[in-house]
Formats: sequence, C-alpha cells, structure tokens
Amino acid sequence: MQNLKLGLVQMDIVWENTPANIEKIDGLLNGMTDLDLIILPEMFNTGFSMDPACIAEGEDGNAVSWMCKASAELQTTIIGSVAIVENGKYYNRCFVASQGDIIARYDKHNLFTMAGEEKVYTRGTKNISFELKGWKIKPLVCYDLRFPTWCYNKEEADLLIFPANWPAKRISHWSALLKARAIENQAFVIGVNRVGVDGTGKDHNGYSTVVNPMGELIAEHINESGLFIYEINREEVDNFKALFNVLHDQRVIE
Repeated sequence: MQNLKLGLVQMDIVWENTPANIEKIDGLLNGMTDLDLIILPEMFNTGFSMDPACIAEGEDGNAVSWMCKASAELQTTIIGSVAIVENGKYYNRCFVASQGDIIARYDKHNLFTMAGEEKVYTRGTKNISFELKGWKIKPLVCYDLRFPTWCYNKEEADLLIFPANWPAKRISHWSALLKARAIENQAFVIGVNRVGVDGTGKDHNGYSTVVNPMGELIAEHINESGLFIYEINREEVDNFKALFNVLHDQRVIE
C-alpha cells in the first residue's frame, strides 16, 4: 500500500491578481518533483471574491492552464479552486490537475449566503471522487465543511480535502469540524486555508490541518506562509476500518 506525499500551500493571496499569485506559488513549488499531491487554498488565484464578472475565467484561462502546466512539469497532481465562467454562469470550481491534464472537477455545493455567494455563483449538485496511487480522494470546498450529510463518505474515500478561505474569527469551528469530519467518515481529512487580510478586510490565520481517521491532529500551521510537506499512510485507514467500521452501520437520510 503506497504512502501519499503531500504539499500544503498556505499563503497570503494577492486580492484578485492571478499573475501575482501564480508567481508566489511557483516560488514555493520550485524544484518540488517528489510530491504526489499539492493542495492549494480556495480561489487560490484571486481570493474569495464575490465579483466573478471581474475574476472568473474559462477552463482555458490562466489559472487552470497553469495548474496543468505545473502538474506536468513537477510530475504531480494539484488541487485547488478557481472562479469559472461556463455557459453564462459562474462556479466556484475545484480542479484536480494531474500530469498535465484535468482529471476531476467539483463545483462547490454549499454556498456561503452570509457573503452572498449564492447570488453570484451557481451551486454544484454532485459529489465526486478521484483515484491517485491507490487512494480514493474526495474534494470539497470551504463552507461544505459545515454540512456533514453532504460530506458523508458514501464513496468510502480514504482522504477528504477542503481548500478554503476560512476567516480567523471562526477558526475554532474550522479546527473542530475538520476533526469531526475525519472521525465520522473514517478518513484522513486535510484543510488548506489562506493567511492574511483579503480585499474585504477579513483576516485569515491559516490553521491548515492534517487529521488522521481517528480524529487525531497530525499537523496544524498558524499564521505562516509556506509549503508544508507530510506523508500519510493508507494502512491507517484500512486498519482502523478493519477494527471499527462505523460507515457500514450508518444510514443517511437522502
């Protein structure tokens, strides 16, 4: 069973400036050719903006094209969300770029009404998962974390990933919910958040986190920018389920 070597990118996102943010990330990833999966924050190229007419791009735009190019050059897989325009609608779309190609897409389902996200972005309707080195991985985005029935691991994924722009004033919820989602889904859970003050004045202090299937904290990074590298072991998932498999007993009301 293969381990998965991860790179978590926690950064101060330059507001609505794709070239500047790509330059930052390139600097962090320079020469990192031994990572299996690189995880970026939500709307890594712009910050969590409610002005999609200004920032959204097509899938052939700069951000998604960069993800494909970087994943090919570094021989890795990269995951992160981007504001996308498609058929006249805007989406907060999480892309998975692997070895130069987009292999999965997830549109954020739970839109943050207190920021008016539902007024400008279209809600996604499907959970998805993808496979990497024998791991089944389920991407979700930020506010999805608060909704256990949407996050429920019907796919029996080994790893749930949450790119986010989660503000500092509610970071205690972030930390608690990441652990809860790991425990109830019997999977590794990773949340990658930004740092710094965004264009609306909201402060972010990171707390990018790795939690194991038993809900135990492996890593947590507070108020620092950088690339943080961890290795996780699939056997932890399999061994824990073999001893204590609650997923088979749970019944979810649709």
